[in-house]
Amino acid sequence: MEKIVFIEGMKCEGCSNRVKNLLEKIDGVKAEVSHEDKTAKLVMAAPVDDETIKNTVEKAGFTVTGMQ
Repeated sequence: MEKIVFIEGMKCEGCSNRVKNLLEKIDGVKAEVSHEDKTAKLVMAAPVDDETIKNTVEKAGFTVTGMQ
C-alpha cells in the first residue's frame, strides 16, 4: 500500500531527514522524502490513518497540504 503526502516548509535535506525519521517511527511505514519535490512517498505494510500521518509531519514543524 502506497501513499503520497504533499508537504510545505521543507527547505533542505535535514528537513527531509527529520520528516523521514518521524514517519518511519509509525509501525510498518517506510518513507522516501524529498524537500525538492515537497513530497513523502510512503510504503505501508498495513493501512495508516491519514490523521496519524498528518500529525507526525506537523510534529516536525511542517504542513501537510494533501495526500493521495
